[in-house]
Amino acid sequence: MTRIIDSLAEISADYDALFCDLWGCVHDGLRAFPAAVAALQTYRANGGTVVLVTNSPRPRASVERQLARIGVARDSWDVIATSGDSARAAMFGGVVGNKVWHIGEPQDASFFEPLQMLDNPAPITRVTLDEAEGIVCTGPFDPQADPSVMRPQFLLAKARGLKLLCANPDIVVDRGETREWCAGALAALYTEMGGESLYFGKPHPPIYDLARRRLAQLGRDVGDGRILAVGDGIFTDVQGAMGENIDALFISGGLARAETGTLHQPDPRKLAEFLTTAQLEPRFTIGMLR
Repeated sequence: MTRIIDSLAEISADYDALFCDLWGCVHDGLRAFPAAVAALQTYRANGGTVVLVTNSPRPRASVERQLARIGVARDSWDVIATSGDSARAAMFGGVVGNKVWHIGEPQDASFFEPLQMLDNPAPITRVTLDEAEGIVCTGPFDPQADPSVMRPQFLLAKARGLKLLCANPDIVVDRGETREWCAGALAALYTEMGGESLYFGKPHPPIYDLARRRLAQLGRDVGDGRILAVGDGIFTDVQGAMGENIDALFISGGLARAETGTLHQPDPRKLAEFLTTAQLEPRFTIGMLR
């Protein structure tokens, strides 16, 4: 049975590091959540380390610029691990070939910037679907359009045996009050149609390996039992943490606020029904990070 807590401070002494989600926990894509930022600042001031673990398809430098722009204070976190960086390492490792068809918005172009961490990165060229050896999906062309609009292209891609690299396994995200589709929705559709999708963000292992490496680079030797994963995605943040044997703090006021009846805190009955349906049990739950 998940334990509903009132603040991160109730449990923070039991953990040396946080793997903290961003969207829905620390900001809504447009502005920072002041209480969440303050909670992270306090945690760090008491000796904890904050690794921001995000399914953003962009490099961490791009995410850092976004955080500064929307008001997430720099002293509230230590380092960033993005699904984009994990996926970029795989792409430049050649897992979907050298000629790729890119599905995504123009602002995702930084995904294709050179990656310094590999000694011999594969040369990557963006081409049309007809010329492609593989697909790189950083998100929909139009986040408001139903993923099914991609069926004609996906039928052709599947027939040619193309693999789809998914740089963001999230299905949806809330930008302010507007819900948008993410790359994970397209990857799920492609898989459903019989294509092969490769995932590199939560809940899949590669991003957790990257987060642990980022933590080690800070000189912190932290075992999984002393790490707390924080997130609002039940099938990304919570499922991923449980798969890694890491305790999870579920933010019920994010993507699942309606299902869990969350105002300041979740409705215990609705939360229990939601978790039973999901067949997942985070160790802790809170309405919003604070």
